[in-house]
Amino acid sequence: MRLQDKVTLITGSGSGIGRSTALRFAQEGAVVIVNDLNVEHGQATVREIEAAGGRAYFIKADVTKAAEVQAMVAEAIERYGRIDVLFNNAGVSGVGRLHEIEEEAWDRVININIKGVFLPSKYVLPHMMEAKSGSIINMSSCIAEIGLAQRGSYSTTKGAVLALTKSMQVDYAPYNIRVNALLPGTILTPFVEDYLKKSYDNPEEAYASLKTRQLSGDLGRPEDVAQAALFLASDESKFMMGSPLYIDGGVVFGKNA
Repeated sequence: MRLQDKVTLITGSGSGIGRSTALRFAQEGAVVIVNDLNVEHGQATVREIEAAGGRAYFIKADVTKAAEVQAMVAEAIERYGRIDVLFNNAGVSGVGRLHEIEEEAWDRVININIKGVFLPSKYVLPHMMEAKSGSIINMSSCIAEIGLAQRGSYSTTKGAVLALTKSMQVDYAPYNIRVNALLPGTILTPFVEDYLKKSYDNPEEAYASLKTRQLSGDLGRPEDVAQAALFLASDESKFMMGSPLYIDGGVVFGKNA
């Protein structure tokens, strides 16, 4: 049990990578606080964890609203006394070349993907500082390291999250708090599946094209990222501080001939 009795808060854990990570953490003995805006999805994650014998609790909160995040953290602390692991997973994608992106769409991606890391961290950190212990995992992306067509807003946010991770680590290392980032490649989440169906006349052809980006020849699965998150949450990664962890199937450091 690599997270035995650890209290873990995972934002955006109603589906996709967040849900897979919540399930994985619970399997390793963690108490999982499931956060999502979608109540039905969040409660479904809790039910799945409890059906497998795990422990979970759902709190609805918008990670871009300070009052809601503050209330969520306060409720978690009142219920469990501490938060050992924070996984800032909640996020959205953005598609379009810069001159084509509407200001409202730009603001939405920036707000959720950056402010949605800032606010949960802001309100969890004082409790970790008091405990002189904690692990924070921020969801960046391999797109922080490479150029990818029509991803201007998204890449901006993920580069910012990676930079923030490094800065946070310097500030909070004296409190024995580790801050690291996950940099996934393209992961076959429900969001990606829906995007392929809605955006392409031939989704299967689009999927085949996406697979060529990875040296692995296929997309990753949410479970792949969940396993990496587990490593960063556990004491096994105790010497990793301010580090990017790539789960990208070879996108960043490889190129098919």
